[in-house]
Amino acid sequence: KYVERPKPSPRSDEVLIQADAIGVNYIDTYFRSGQYPRELPFVLGMEVCGTVAAVGDDVAAIKAGDRVVTANANGAYAEFCTAPADFVAYVPDAVQSDAVASALLKGMTAHYLIKSVYPVQPRDFVLVHAGAGGVGLILTQWATSLGARVITTASTPDKAELSRQAGAVEVLDYPDNPAEFAARVRDLTSGHGVAAVYDGVGKTTFDASLASLAVRGTLALFGASSGPVPPVDPQRLNAAGSVFLTRPNLAHFTRTADEFAWRAGEVLDAIADGSI
Repeated sequence: KYVERPKPSPRSDEVLIQADAIGVNYIDTYFRSGQYPRELPFVLGMEVCGTVAAVGDDVAAIKAGDRVVTANANGAYAEFCTAPADFVAYVPDAVQSDAVASALLKGMTAHYLIKSVYPVQPRDFVLVHAGAGGVGLILTQWATSLGARVITTASTPDKAELSRQAGAVEVLDYPDNPAEFAARVRDLTSGHGVAAVYDGVGKTTFDASLASLAVRGTLALFGASSGPVPPVDPQRLNAAGSVFLTRPNLAHFTRTADEFAWRAGEVLDAIADGSI
């Protein structure tokens, strides 16, 4: 519900940010549903772009008046929120606040997927589920800019067209029959399958994702919008071609200030140069 509350005060290692724009993300629904437990009451939101209004006693590198963005905010659905100073990034003057606030978390998710989980190579075929979603669009744009050939899934003609505009070489319907879907993917990849599947859908796409991989391919299951995947027999990974299965999340790929700065910096650069 909408409430008035006191302006928060930053802790010694935090900054207080006055919001210009906030990001709304699928992960927020996990907090709302209780899938990711939080102590109540709490304010939703992790992503905000705005102006630093105050800094904690131990913060030296950031000052009041700086324009920053973070995906680690404490309650971004508000006019003011706090964030750890080590996990905010300066925003270039040329980049609009709404673009940054809507893209940082999704962009860093795409970054760790295509730069760390499975580093995309030129001429790779990769499969991106939910190609017209926030992460899916950025994944497609970025992987395409790296020379990959991206196959996506979408649920409507309008979403399929949006995915093509982002760079998808082929857009498929969501799989009803995993074997038929995988056969279509192999037709598109000269029989090999894809080097990686980036799957944020989960339960309804998992079997088709696994069946679409090339030998020693990687299935990055980074979300579960359709529900959790049932337990998997590891022998299935062998049968699929000695493939790799991982269930990553952004927090494990931005564990340090340096790693956050690297990922956030490359996302901001990509926004500025139009890559995403």
